[in-house]
Amino acid sequence: MTEPARKDDELALDPDLGFDAAADTDADSAIAIAVVGMSGRFPGAPDLHTYWANLRDGVCSLTDFTEAELLADGADPEEPRRPEYVPVKGYLAGADRFDADLFGFNRTEAAALDPQHRLLLETAWAALEDAGQDPLAVTARTGVYVGGSPTEHMLAAQTDRALAASLGEMQVRILTDREFLAPWISYRLGLEGPSLTVQSACSTSLTAVHLAAQALLLGECDTALAGGVSVDTVRRQGYVHHAGGIFSPDGRCRPFDEQAGGTVPGSGVGVVVLRRLSDALADGDPVRAVLRGSALTNDGATKVGFTAPGVEQQTAAIVEAWSAAGLAPSAAQYVETHGTATELGDRIELAAATAAFTTGGAPDTPIGIGSVKSNIGHLDAAAGVASFIKAVLMLEHATLAPTVNLTTPHPELALDATPFRVVDRTAPWPRPAEGPRRAGVSSLGIGGTNVHVVLEQAPDRPTPTAPQAPRPATTEFLPLSARTEEALTTLAARLATALRAPDAPSLTDTAHTLRTARTPLDVRAYVLAAHPEQAADRLSALAEGRPADNREEAPDPEADGLRELRELGELWLKGGSVPWPEPAPHARRVSLPTYPFEPRSFGALTLPRPGTTARADTPEDTGPAASARDDLTRAVSALLAEALGLDDKTPPAPETTYFSAGGDSLTAVHLVGRLRDDFGIDVPITLFLEELTLQELAARVVETKEAVEAGGADEGAGAEDSLDALLAEFEAE
Repeated sequence: MTEPARKDDELALDPDLGFDAAADTDADSAIAIAVVGMSGRFPGAPDLHTYWANLRDGVCSLTDFTEAELLADGADPEEPRRPEYVPVKGYLAGADRFDADLFGFNRTEAAALDPQHRLLLETAWAALEDAGQDPLAVTARTGVYVGGSPTEHMLAAQTDRALAASLGEMQVRILTDREFLAPWISYRLGLEGPSLTVQSACSTSLTAVHLAAQALLLGECDTALAGGVSVDTVRRQGYVHHAGGIFSPDGRCRPFDEQAGGTVPGSGVGVVVLRRLSDALADGDPVRAVLRGSALTNDGATKVGFTAPGVEQQTAAIVEAWSAAGLAPSAAQYVETHGTATELGDRIELAAATAAFTTGGAPDTPIGIGSVKSNIGHLDAAAGVASFIKAVLMLEHATLAPTVNLTTPHPELALDATPFRVVDRTAPWPRPAEGPRRAGVSSLGIGGTNVHVVLEQAPDRPTPTAPQAPRPATTEFLPLSARTEEALTTLAARLATALRAPDAPSLTDTAHTLRTARTPLDVRAYVLAAHPEQAADRLSALAEGRPADNREEAPDPEADGLRELRELGELWLKGGSVPWPEPAPHARRVSLPTYPFEPRSFGALTLPRPGTTARADTPEDTGPAASARDDLTRAVSALLAEALGLDDKTPPAPETTYFSAGGDSLTAVHLVGRLRDDFGIDVPITLFLEELTLQELAARVVETKEAVEAGGADEGAGAEDSLDALLAEFEAE
């Protein structure tokens, strides 16, 4: 573990693996973790392609809000006019939107589900697809390690009596509390490894990466999702600057700069997929970078206050991480810092990093440093994964992205006396004379939890040792599927663009990935093509709503093979399970455009603004005027529709049953309570287990009330016993 990395001329290539096999044979590879997939949404960037373009081009993605925008989103009219109010944020557009149908949530559940849960579910799905995995058919034991921030939605939900009465307090909690961020991903995607919600304040998501890597090394799982999310509110909202506080007075974050005055809050989400490097190489995974080592410390009491950072344990985290990687810290060419641009934070972080990166000797050339907070703001629980993904993208593209908003280095930091230089412009990142490109990433949490990870560029793919004859073009089968026609055409357009890109994957790898790493959905199409240009043209036809012309213009020597492919195509279009042919030799799963979600706005709960009262949905009047049988039946039917998330403008079909409408035992518990509280009707929980249509169910509820009022059998005791028994079962689980 402490052996130095081998030089390039010592590495041997194994053509059977399809990668530089040195990392697999090197003693250090026993503790190496591959980053095989990533997905994220950050201010100004709905995907990682845009995120990288913004970073590379030095874009500041912080949003300056107009007063009209703030007022439209519910700001106190006096607040934006206060001199200390800064109308800026790293704003995440569309944070209230969610593809609920894809993940099996009805309308009521999706509206109650915290926006952080919604975003993490979609991001986890996309990250698995990027890793070459079918999100609903991951075969390896897969762990989930994620964390989030407190949200306005969660606070509003848990103090909303009307919502608790509508859904039940337990249901509100599991749909909104951040402790259920990881379990929801595991449940909806069927992942059976460890599932932990991690919390260490601002270092949460990088702590999650560290814990996921440790779990892989310990054998607790074979694949791990790690990351975090932070959406304190979906509203456009600035912040109040306090002198001496952590927030910038002018809405710009300038780490290590003379004009540094603090950070700017932001929202975002990021998830990475990790595997042991040896497994990733053996399985042909699309390795994007290698995590060579990581470490976690806490400042303890060695600092001036609880919220203050400390030098000693920040240094220890860095040194331990590089030691775990079997490397000297001076082997780094770049460090992505926490970099909040606060006077105390930057000074202490730079002092700690200087002590760490001169351990064992100063580097031969200055190490570049930077902070993504200058681009997107401080993402709180998602800050670490935003930095991690930035570092991976720079390693992939062999390019150093600049820290923005800089003018002059801060004189009190004395950067010239450190081993660092601030990267303030885009620059190539050449491979060092010895060893690969390497970077460190730091994340520091209020309360003292420090994390540092060591990243390395992905192993090189081999070059043939002898010239090989070109292989004849082979017709490939590219299957596509989505939940709707609109999503299918969007997916086809994105794939066409990807295949026309200069760095497009081979058609063989594209076909292999689409066949093995995508969830088969109901709306389907396919393309047959012999080369990428032909595939792109036919995909474009699908994107424009035209059928793909899968005919060959000339006689094909593989006519029998084409006939078989078309037979598979017909089976695919019918929705059947397709016996795909064996993949071509050396076919690999590659990174392709991920599923085009079709999110719609489900809003978010908000806390009452000054001078207003909290939202309160009151049940329908149940006084004497509503006691007639028909009125009560309509009221009970409305309650059933509300609990099941049915559209009140489109009545369900007469044959719709409670279970076919999405009902389950937890919703039944809620309905038993609502019927008792709102209408004074006690029904047994077993009533919801019968195969009744919704109309029959409403009628039976009313009949139960009439029977009790007429002096018939007392249903209340049985209902209470059944409810208590079911609640006891939930508690036991």
